[in-house]
Amino acid sequence: MHIVLLSGGSGKRLWPLSNDIRSKQFIKIFKSGGGEYESMVQRMYRQILDVDKSAAVTIATSKMQVSSIHNQLGGGVGICVEPCRRDTFPAIALAAAYLHDVEKISGEEPVIVCPVDPYVEKDYFEALKALGEIAGEEETNLAVMGLEPTYPSEKYGYVIPADTEKVSSVKTFKEKPDAKTAEEYISQGALWNGGVFAFQLKYMLEKAHQLIDFADYRDLYEKYDTLTKISFDYAVAEKEDKIKVMRFKGQWKDLGTWNTLTEAMEEPVVGKAIVNDKCENVHIVNELDVPVLCMGLKDVVVSASPEGILVSDKEQSSYIKPFVDDIDQQIMFAEKSWGSFRVLDATEESLTIKVTLNSGHKMNYHSHERRDEVWNVISGRGRTIIDGVETPVKAGDVIQMKAGRKHTIIAIEELKVIEIQLGKEISVHDKQKFPLP
Repeated sequence: MHIVLLSGGSGKRLWPLSNDIRSKQFIKIFKSGGGEYESMVQRMYRQILDVDKSAAVTIATSKMQVSSIHNQLGGGVGICVEPCRRDTFPAIALAAAYLHDVEKISGEEPVIVCPVDPYVEKDYFEALKALGEIAGEEETNLAVMGLEPTYPSEKYGYVIPADTEKVSSVKTFKEKPDAKTAEEYISQGALWNGGVFAFQLKYMLEKAHQLIDFADYRDLYEKYDTLTKISFDYAVAEKEDKIKVMRFKGQWKDLGTWNTLTEAMEEPVVGKAIVNDKCENVHIVNELDVPVLCMGLKDVVVSASPEGILVSDKEQSSYIKPFVDDIDQQIMFAEKSWGSFRVLDATEESLTIKVTLNSGHKMNYHSHERRDEVWNVISGRGRTIIDGVETPVKAGDVIQMKAGRKHTIIAIEELKVIEIQLGKEISVHDKQKFPLP
C-alpha cells in the first residue's frame, strides 16, 4: 500500500500550540498504547503500520515541517517537499512525480492520498486498502472516499453518488454549501468529501503532464512556484468520468478547531493543571512548567504554551484565526530533526534558548557573522567541534564562540544546553552552513 499524506498549512486555529512552523498535526495530546502522548501525525503513521506493516508512506509537506516530521517519525518515512504552497493538485502531482522518478514506483501501483490530520480508527485504514483495490480496477480511473454525514455541515464539499450501494459511480460533486443547501444535498444521499483519493500512479502522472508542462520530478520542483493554485477536486476529480465513490461509516473527525479537538481528547487535562469540582466540560492543554488553576468554568478550553495563553468558550474558539493573524510573535518553540528548542528570554541584543539534542544527533556545522554565542551544558554528554577542533563536553561546561567561528555540538546521550546569543542583529538568516571537517 502506497499512501501519500498531505501535510500542508500552518493551522493557526489551534493557537497557541500551533504556529507558522508547528502545525496542529505535530501537537502531542493523544495517549498512545504505551501511555505516552503522541501527535496526530504519529498516531496516523502508527495506525497505518498496524494495518499494513509493509505500507510505504510519503508525506507531502512544506520545507518548514520537514524537521518536525524527522523528529517525530524518524528517517523511515518518505518526504516530498513542496517549495511553496500551491493547493492540493500541484502537491499531489509533485508527489506522484517523486514516487515515480525518485522512489522508482511502478506506474501500475495504486496510490492513496489522504489528509494527515483526521481522527480515525483502524477501520479507516482498512477502507484505504479497499479504496486502492477499487482504483486498480479496469473501469475505474479514480476512487474517492465519501463520509456518511452526521449533520448538514458548511465546512465540507459533498459527493452525490449515483445509487445507495457501498461502491457506486459519482453523479456529481458539490462545493461547500450553506446549511440549508447542505440539508438538500443530504436528502439526495450526498456524502461528505473527505479529501481521500486513490488512483494508479500512471493515471496521476498522465493528468499532471496534461495540465502542467514539465519533464520530470526535478523539473516540476524547479518550476513549482509558477504553478497555478488549484485543488485536486477542481483540476481532476470533477472532470473525471470513470470515477467511483466508496462509502465510509466509521469514526472520522476533522480536528481543525479547539472545539472539535477537545472532543477527541481522552482526558481533560494535559500538563500541569487543577480543575475544581464546579467546572463542567473544561479541557486544558498546558505546555508550560507552571500550574494552571481553573474554577467554576463551563464549556471552556484553556491552552498555554511559550507562544501565548488561550482562554475561550469552546464554541467561540472556532473564530480564533483573525485575532491570531494580528499577533506578531517570535516563534518560541520548534522541533528540529536533531531535537527541539524553546526561547526563554529575548531582548534587542540577546536571545536565550533552551536546546535539547536527541541522543546521537547533532546541529549543522555552521557560523554566524553578526553574533557571538555561549553554550552552557546543563545535562548529558556530547562533544563540540569548533573551527575543526573536537572537545568532549558534559554538564557544567561552558563553551564560547565568537562571531565567524564554525561550530557544532553532537549528543552522545540526550544533551540539554542553554544557548545565549549576543549581538545587535540577531537573525535566523545570519547562518552559514559547512560540511563537517
